[in-house]
Amino acid sequence: MSRLILASASPRRLELLAQVGLTPDEIRPTDIDETRRKDESPRALAERLAREKALACDADGFVLAADTVVALGQRNLEKAADGAEAAAFLRLLSGRAHQCITGVAVRAPDGRLGVRTVLARVKMKRLTEDEIAEYVACGDWKGKAGGYGIQGAAGGFVTEISGSYTAIVGLPLYETRMLLQGMGYRK
Repeated sequence: MSRLILASASPRRLELLAQVGLTPDEIRPTDIDETRRKDESPRALAERLAREKALACDADGFVLAADTVVALGQRNLEKAADGAEAAAFLRLLSGRAHQCITGVAVRAPDGRLGVRTVLARVKMKRLTEDEIAEYVACGDWKGKAGGYGIQGAAGGFVTEISGSYTAIVGLPLYETRMLLQGMGYRK
């Protein structure tokens, strides 16, 4: 039996792992610089952050790390700093399609590292100012890339998705399971 360490404090990632019968032996979030580098694409950013989080985690066992980036073209919409920024992000996403890009990394006990990046497309309805204000007031945007969470009230704004729903939430389950198995993890 292998030890699994989740290098994330995200309750959503923990819930997603539970859906496929995986319970980390330990939760050990890492603190890395998440600043986007000059000319770094949103996809490269998601992949790099997942890799760096896995490598920065000081734990024995299989380390699982992930990072989700919300991108409108080449613009990265990070976690909103406050309600005003969350509202601004929602105005940008209103009536448009954007990408949710999740990088997943697994570091094996022997130091090998596997990384996958999963892209999903999300289209939102055209939002009214009242809908934006109501959503911001509920606080569900806090701690979420792009200022919204599809698994919460903002799910009612989504008209179309293409790709992995769980990648949009924050951890693509199929790719995560395959990566863990490929790296030799056995529960």
